[in-house]
Amino acid sequence: MAQSEEDILKKILKKSIEIAGREFSLECGKMAQLAGGAVVARYGDTLVLSTATMAKQPRFGMDFFPLTVEFEEKMYSAGKIPGGFIKREGRISEKGVLACRLTDRPIRPLFPKGFRNDIQVVNTILSNDEDNEYDIVGMIGSSAALHISNAPFAGPIASIRVGLIDDEYILNPTLEQHETSLLNLTVAGTFDAVMMVEAGAKVVPEVKVLEAILLAHEEIKKIVRFIEKFREEALELGLAKEKYVYELEEVDADFKQSVVDHISGPVYDVVYKAKDEKVGKVERDIIFSDCKNEAKDSFFEGKEAELEEHPEYMKWFSSTYGEIEKKTIRQMMLKEKIRVDGRAMDQVRPIECEVGLLPRVHGSALFTRGETQILSSVTLGTGADKQRIDGLNTMEVTKRYIHHYNFPPFSVGETRPMRGPGRREIGHGNLAERALVPVVPSDEQWPYVMRVVSEALSSNGSTSMGSVCGSSMSLMNAGVPITAGVSGIAMGLIKEDDEVIILTDIQGMEDHLGDMDFKVTGTREGVTAMQMDIKCDGIDRAILTEALEASLKGRLHILNKMEEAIVIPNEDLSPFAPKITTLWIDIDKIRDVIGPGGKVIKKIIEQTGAEINITDDGRVDIAAVDQIAGQKAIDIVKSITANVEPGKIYEGKVVKVMDFGAFVEVIPGVYGTNGKEGLVHISQLDHKRVEKVEDICKEGDPMTVKAIGYDKQGRLKLSRKDAIKKEN
Repeated sequence: MAQSEEDILKKILKKSIEIAGREFSLECGKMAQLAGGAVVARYGDTLVLSTATMAKQPRFGMDFFPLTVEFEEKMYSAGKIPGGFIKREGRISEKGVLACRLTDRPIRPLFPKGFRNDIQVVNTILSNDEDNEYDIVGMIGSSAALHISNAPFAGPIASIRVGLIDDEYILNPTLEQHETSLLNLTVAGTFDAVMMVEAGAKVVPEVKVLEAILLAHEEIKKIVRFIEKFREEALELGLAKEKYVYELEEVDADFKQSVVDHISGPVYDVVYKAKDEKVGKVERDIIFSDCKNEAKDSFFEGKEAELEEHPEYMKWFSSTYGEIEKKTIRQMMLKEKIRVDGRAMDQVRPIECEVGLLPRVHGSALFTRGETQILSSVTLGTGADKQRIDGLNTMEVTKRYIHHYNFPPFSVGETRPMRGPGRREIGHGNLAERALVPVVPSDEQWPYVMRVVSEALSSNGSTSMGSVCGSSMSLMNAGVPITAGVSGIAMGLIKEDDEVIILTDIQGMEDHLGDMDFKVTGTREGVTAMQMDIKCDGIDRAILTEALEASLKGRLHILNKMEEAIVIPNEDLSPFAPKITTLWIDIDKIRDVIGPGGKVIKKIIEQTGAEINITDDGRVDIAAVDQIAGQKAIDIVKSITANVEPGKIYEGKVVKVMDFGAFVEVIPGVYGTNGKEGLVHISQLDHKRVEKVEDICKEGDPMTVKAIGYDKQGRLKLSRKDAIKKEN
């Protein structure tokens, strides 16, 4: 008997589990019931509605899986109204983009090969509690929504974040704990394997990062089992769907064998021909393309009628050829220890480094590794240039180190519209930023804002790691006192059953054909960032340990090459960079420098051309490219905020004459501010008796005086006789 809508609406499933000492719950049946799968994931006061919907028909002719993952950052979830004129949410923040990537990367490999139905995962943030981050909640919610939907998803997956405080690992650290944590590690995986790792670290040894990954996977296993039980109960209540069974179109066995017999030899020969180190990416691609075209032409020669009757043969040929090409290259590496470009397994491509290429920028470096080339440029700014993060955080957040990464189409010899950075560019820029933040000096140590832009000029593997290396050198070239150089390297993996090969410094083809993309950045002392994506099962502790050890060897080799170009930061800044001087003033004097309605500070800026930023704690940053203008602004601020020091002699000016003494201005006022003046009592005008003040001075006269203290009312007392010699 069919269920009525009323009966369906009454069925709600909610289950909870404890994660890191806090309750995490999944609920379905209450919201978004027309989606393919919908759950509300709750952790603390963070609530995310995760939905997963599959298109009914595949997209024919598409050569990739059309999965999209979205995070909808609703400002109401944090009790905020969007800024600007429109007052409506626009493009998601950088954190939202990174959350989309974190979710996409571990779930994408778990769909069937050849599957082409659109899958859309949408995470709507309904309530945001900063101690329980929405990206982790959304990742688990997405997995659960896919798991109860009809999509052919071979999950579930789960995710967890790990911190490191006082040598102890903290699962899903709170906002306060993040401030002191040496590690910010996100791990996602299935019950059997780690699928994805993303980390930022404050120079943490490799062994510590490895232990954190393994600890995270143990917690992931518990959450995966929880999601599996959630689906089982949802099925019983009719709240989960039976899985769509996708069957990949099988190539006719006889046809496939005939292709294998015809092309295996030529493919093997061409792979060996292309492994010459002198053959570049473009030439190698042409060799492989020509081989395929020649094999196709010879295979179908004289079979035009047969091909016309069976047009699927062309598609079958292409898929079979691709399998043979991939298998040949992988077997060459596994069995013969030969890479596609002829390198040894642990060999880094040739490296060239150069700094100071661009005359007008504040710092620049060109990093070339094989056919991957990155140009990194540094711009130094003042506190006014800090980037404000307008996201779901209830506290206003700013960034003073900003890293942007660009990947133009010419870098891979292609043409396409250029319409601003995509998710890949944002993700790579964030990875490079994470890698360098641990070595950047604090605001108190160095008051500059730094923007680094990495341009991928050519790409054949791991431009993100090239960006780290180029940016480290460009920061040194700019005179930024970073604590150590940082290098990065991408590691790969070829795994067939128990046979395993770790590849150092993978290029594009090895990334495409391999089983792992493992990027590691760090100094000589430890790791600063990490990103790992796994395409196969069975990545265990031994493989991770070997990969980390090989990455350290590769990173140190690259650092040595970088140090041939620059070893330590330049002592001097570029003549085109602003020079910042920091003064500290009494907080009670801030209003004097600013003036009513900002009148005083505006006049200083107008007359000197310097930039002045004042914080509530009395810090004044004065920046100017022209050092004369900068010094003028410094002198004016010092004049406004200076205190008269008892015992010190001043060259003053008489501003008022009274019967009992003269008032002398010892520090003049500027732009309408009051100067510092005190009274020279008639008894302090001279060593001999003075009958009338006018006998010594008149208004406007200069007068040398000595500050002798303050009276009970805090008024300044001055003395002329203590500042001049006594005549005999």
